[in-house]
Amino acid sequence: MSANQEMAVRYKNNFLKEVEQQVEMGEWVKMCMQCGVCSGSCPTNFHPGWEHPPQEIFMMIRAGKREEVLTSPSMWMCTSCYNCIVRCPRKLPITHIMHGLAEYAYELGLAPKVQPTRNLSKLFWSNATKTGRINELTFSLGMYFKDAEGKINIGQGIKKGLEMQKVALGLLKAKRLNPFEIFGGHKCKDQKGIHAMLAKAYALESKRKGRHVG
Repeated sequence: MSANQEMAVRYKNNFLKEVEQQVEMGEWVKMCMQCGVCSGSCPTNFHPGWEHPPQEIFMMIRAGKREEVLTSPSMWMCTSCYNCIVRCPRKLPITHIMHGLAEYAYELGLAPKVQPTRNLSKLFWSNATKTGRINELTFSLGMYFKDAEGKINIGQGIKKGLEMQKVALGLLKAKRLNPFEIFGGHKCKDQKGIHAMLAKAYALESKRKGRHVG
């Protein structure tokens, strides 16, 4: 049984409870009074990928529309500007909930596959946690040479590299980019400690959410 099927069985007909227990700050969803201030404050509310504004997502959660919510690209449109939190009359942690829903959907394998924010977040996290610090060169190359589905695309990478060559030269002159970082680059000293810390954090989070850690 997949993780998604397991969760669906565990929380059958109670998606709100699932969100409260599995999503960061999900217990705040029931506090939404549907005023729409969050949507009116969002700088991406005009984007075609913004199918469901926050208050609509919260309403759908309470209505039990599990698949519609978890497969929606809307959570991935959040830019973490925090306008919604600042202006919410009830001070709901909307930004955290939206990111939490996106993370949960990804963990269950329900997140949209072709989604730029999802791919960028995944690339950034894997790059930063490898050595404890972001490697700007390999991170940039990863963005240039991977398409929307995360597959290697040589032609696209070369094209993007040529388009950004002036920026790259400027970074080299300012010593913000080092071509030798392709061989490893700067890294934190205690990498084993960082990896142990992350593993412990994963274990604690899984325990809090009642999940099995393999």
